[in-house]
Amino acid sequence: MHTPRTIAVVAHQRKTLDGGLDELRRRLTDGGVDKLIWAEVPKSRKAPKQVRKAIAAGVDLLVVWGGDGMVQRSLDVVAREKGGSKIPVAIIPAGTGNLLATNLGIPHNLAEAVDIALHGRRHRIDLGRLAGEYFGVMAGVGFDGAMISDADRKMKDRLGKLAYVWAGVRHVNGEPAHARILIDGVKWFDDEASCVLIGNVGTITGGIHAFDDAKPDDGWLDVGVATAHGALEWARALGTMAVGRSDHSPFIRTTRARRIDVKLKSKMEYELDGGARTKTKSFSASVCPGAVKICVPRESPEAAA
Repeated sequence: MHTPRTIAVVAHQRKTLDGGLDELRRRLTDGGVDKLIWAEVPKSRKAPKQVRKAIAAGVDLLVVWGGDGMVQRSLDVVAREKGGSKIPVAIIPAGTGNLLATNLGIPHNLAEAVDIALHGRRHRIDLGRLAGEYFGVMAGVGFDGAMISDADRKMKDRLGKLAYVWAGVRHVNGEPAHARILIDGVKWFDDEASCVLIGNVGTITGGIHAFDDAKPDDGWLDVGVATAHGALEWARALGTMAVGRSDHSPFIRTTRARRIDVKLKSKMEYELDGGARTKTKSFSASVCPGAVKICVPRESPEAAA
């Protein structure tokens, strides 16, 4: 495979992996790149402007350095900008969770991730879309949204993945909300729910395997509702998910859809790919099949044509 001639790097300055950004530059230039466009941002919400510049420059490859928030902000631009979906995106997993990278088989190793960027297979994956934003991993409301909101950047910097555990413990006794959920226009759930989760991949926050059959290239979004309330029921639900299928738990119900409409009786925070968003009483999510092209390992099962 021919090495891309023009590469754009959009990197989160606060994130680190192995030898850091200097090592990333060295490895990319060692790969025989003709032109390297470099941009560093102090926070993920500053990334879209730089990604738009890269797309306008007609780069052959976009390299995104950071965590799931950085990747989500970048893929959102790639999916919506004219010509963006033609540009392969390489993920260098330098964040806390790195869920999309993990689900696609991209290792938390700089040398291997760069090799995948330059020589891996280019594979189209689906994205979900909620409130006009694209996401690659998941969207959640209720327990999940509150937990993500609590595990803020300072806590994640200090505790890493434990930040989600600490935040989750604080919310297991939170009040469930009444949720009415339509699956492709048909009522599917109308009851109290502690969490509503929409996933594009199987493994979510904290390494939990929430959706056993989810694939990022199957043209569907997986949907899960948790009715667990209190520490004991959550422990039982998570225990079942750890050793078997999540839908074997009496507190978990799952299905899949191309469109999901959720109405809540009270406003709750929601999250996209680990990033907290505003409170809402209703939202709709839909799948966008093959929305972006991602660099994946050559031997990855997700890379099969």
